[in-house]
Amino acid sequence: MPELRAGGRQWSIAPGSNLLDALNSAGLSVPYSCRAGSCHACLVRCVDGEPLDALPEALDAGKREQGWRLSCQCRVVDDLRVEIFDPLHDGLPASVSGCDWVSPSVLRLRLAPERPLRYRAGQHLVLWTPTGVARPYSLASLPGEDAFLEFHIDCRRPGAFVDVARTLKSGDQLRLGELSGGALHYDPDWQDRPLWLLASGTGLGPLWGLLREALRQDHNGPIRLIHLAQEDNEHYLKAALSDLASQHENLQVELITAQAFHSTLSSLRLTSRQTLALVCGSPASVEAYAKRLYIAGLPRSQLLADVFLERR
Repeated sequence: MPELRAGGRQWSIAPGSNLLDALNSAGLSVPYSCRAGSCHACLVRCVDGEPLDALPEALDAGKREQGWRLSCQCRVVDDLRVEIFDPLHDGLPASVSGCDWVSPSVLRLRLAPERPLRYRAGQHLVLWTPTGVARPYSLASLPGEDAFLEFHIDCRRPGAFVDVARTLKSGDQLRLGELSGGALHYDPDWQDRPLWLLASGTGLGPLWGLLREALRQDHNGPIRLIHLAQEDNEHYLKAALSDLASQHENLQVELITAQAFHSTLSSLRLTSRQTLALVCGSPASVEAYAKRLYIAGLPRSQLLADVFLERR
């Protein structure tokens, strides 16, 4: 049986075991979100041995040469020693500059990092609590415009990170971990194409940043944003989106609740085969959005999706 070494420990595991599961089952805190190789939250560095990597193309050559691997995509077939992220040693300190409730269940967290962080709209960032709880969250802020890093945290259910987030106040300290690509981005070459932004819940967060990025780059094509919430009072960016729509004639905003979701989906019609769709939210909503768009004729290569998996 292969021997796995990490965090000063060594233990035997079944051949072919998933590396992420093996590490977390042993009590080592390796964050993850998508488990599909897109969020890059589960990076570990292989220092001795090589796992079987199902998605080597997900990382650039430079990172792979340094030994970095996406643990969710790796299986342990031989003895392996890995290093996991140490927030106290490797993390970037950040202080809470703002923490407020923008709806009954959504907490808006704003952080001021100790030094500037270069990122692009739509990326993910791993947040670490002082007690070592780590979760990846999508950035809702816009680089170059916002003087803070902003995150929209779904607090409907209790959880290890959520329970800490509820108690945060200005001046409290967190650590920032790995910045990763994520599936969502805005490409300036899209400027004249119809752009659909489809979100559920706090999936609106990264699309809020990407919408402002598109408008900053003078997107000329029509932009349609749909936000699905369970209740009307959970449309937490209603006022801000209304202000943007009043300033940009090419922006259409639709705020719907669960009762209207299926009727809204059935009414979706493509006006152009050049349409691009960015979709973000719960697995069920992303699947429903994607299925309807494919039925409507959207090519699969023109849909980018980011799925938020729930973790307690």
